[in-house]
Amino acid sequence: MVASEVWPGKSKSGDESRESGVKASAAPLSASITISLNAGSTFCPKSRLFDHLSVSLLSADLSQAVGLKVRINGKSRIGGPYLRVLASWRPAPPSLTSKTMATTGSRSLPTRLVSAAADLVASLGELIVRWMALVGDITLFALRIFSWLVSRLPRRETLLPAFYQIGVLSLPVVAVTGLFIGMVLAVQSYSQFRQLHLETRLGSIINMSLVRELGPVLAATMLSGRVGSAMAAELGTMRVTEQIDALSSMGANPIHYLVVPRFIACLALIPMLTIMADFMGVVGGFFYSVHLLGIDWHHYWENSQKFVTVYDFCSGLIKSLFFGGVIAIISCHRGFHCDPGAEGVGRAATNAFVYSFIIILIIDLFLGILLDSIYYMIWPNGAHLI
Repeated sequence: MVASEVWPGKSKSGDESRESGVKASAAPLSASITISLNAGSTFCPKSRLFDHLSVSLLSADLSQAVGLKVRINGKSRIGGPYLRVLASWRPAPPSLTSKTMATTGSRSLPTRLVSAAADLVASLGELIVRWMALVGDITLFALRIFSWLVSRLPRRETLLPAFYQIGVLSLPVVAVTGLFIGMVLAVQSYSQFRQLHLETRLGSIINMSLVRELGPVLAATMLSGRVGSAMAAELGTMRVTEQIDALSSMGANPIHYLVVPRFIACLALIPMLTIMADFMGVVGGFFYSVHLLGIDWHHYWENSQKFVTVYDFCSGLIKSLFFGGVIAIISCHRGFHCDPGAEGVGRAATNAFVYSFIIILIIDLFLGILLDSIYYMIWPNGAHLI
């Protein structure tokens, strides 16, 4: 197999290559390549001839060649598949040869590890910066809401629809959730209390868990899932359809007109929803404990009255105030900063629920520690179950 190249005005014939009998040198932009095949040789895109030519033509950019002609055994292949394959070649740099790649690969393992660690640190730093920017943006958003609360309250026409959507329509789901949570607590606690022969104390642990923790958290969770996502989707749709921009152009402040009524409704009505969740949970736990587990109802209520105090009830209401404010701020912020399109609206609704739920749990932890510390400061010898 012999290959030679003929340049315009000048012709060269090359010696056979050591491996393939191919010789090619740097070519100007206008070139003509002549390839001669020995008897029995084949020439196809999968032939090793192409591999050796791609290595030999290191400095030739055939894709930019003008008037490139390919002749195989005297027959022109211009415009054929051979020309297309040859024209698609790119010169391989010397650093990509097998020997160089093997040497470089053996030496660059620590470098690759350092690069991977640097990428990890960069990604972590980017995540931290993005979260800090988000927290700062939410804080400024909340300060704007508080400034409007101090300067001017919204009108009744904007408050009443928010109260109805957030408070009235949330009562059924909160009531059903509280009812079954009380029953679940009775089911899960009875076997442990029975082993200690403290079945009559079951009412105290059920009711205390409801009024201090589960009632506020479950009411906030239901409010975040039903109301928070709806607020984020509604405001996000208004942002995408430029209704918020239209309000600004008409001289109305979007924060005062859209956000403040929802914030007041969440802040004022979530304690009522918490009371409803507590009441239905107490009823559910009493019904299951007395009518299905056979616990004496007198001792059930006596122990509940003895161990569940007004402070426990008020601590749950205090938590609910913080939960309602967080739900309103996070949901409205996500809606106001919604990405364009239907996907952006859906993502805003999802983020509103997820962010609200996470922050609710974090606030619940710190408020629980704070309120317990205050309780034991006021009553060092608090009530004990045993």
